[in-house]
Amino acid sequence: MRARPLTLLQDELVDYDKAMERMTDLVGERQRDERPDTLWLLSHPSVYTVGRRTPVTHLPDPSRGIPVVETGRGGQLTYHGPGQLVGYLIVKLGEDEGIVDYVREVELRLVEALGALGLPAERRDTPPGSELLTGVWTSETGRKVVSIGMRQSRGVTSHGFALNVDGDLEPWHWAVACGMPDVDMTSLKRELEATSMDTVRAAVATAFEAS
Repeated sequence: MRARPLTLLQDELVDYDKAMERMTDLVGERQRDERPDTLWLLSHPSVYTVGRRTPVTHLPDPSRGIPVVETGRGGQLTYHGPGQLVGYLIVKLGEDEGIVDYVREVELRLVEALGALGLPAERRDTPPGSELLTGVWTSETGRKVVSIGMRQSRGVTSHGFALNVDGDLEPWHWAVACGMPDVDMTSLKRELEATSMDTVRAAVATAFEAS
């Protein structure tokens, strides 16, 4: 991987709609070269976000009381909630890079971060005709621990990844995550038991060369 130092922004719990407004501003600043490449780490209150290709049959029952928000990123349904680390990546790609290239780099950097935390993990290539296997899986149990959905506009990326740290995993069972009915979503707490959000934030920042 090429060296790609990022500026680090950090917040705690930020409402999803407010985060999208700020992310839009950050992308505009990067497109105008008014800010450097940036990693924004935060968490959201409980919300499902859906990509443009998400089938209605994959949505949760409204009686669960968790809002569903349409988003402009790639990918399908994802759940966000407390205890999950979300990373938004506002990065200007090189002329020789596309969004798929960068998503692969994001996967590899997250594999590195998880390894540093003591959890062997891997990215997966998508077999022809299968649902896109973007994200990161645990190597030993084969469970999905990171969801990734990104896009680019005028050469600058937006959206990013969601790493399950120690939050409630039950809402994942109320909808079809990532377009894969059989996916087993997991968390660092489930896999390792002992972990903390502060430790995970630091490992992720290091893996992304963010400070």
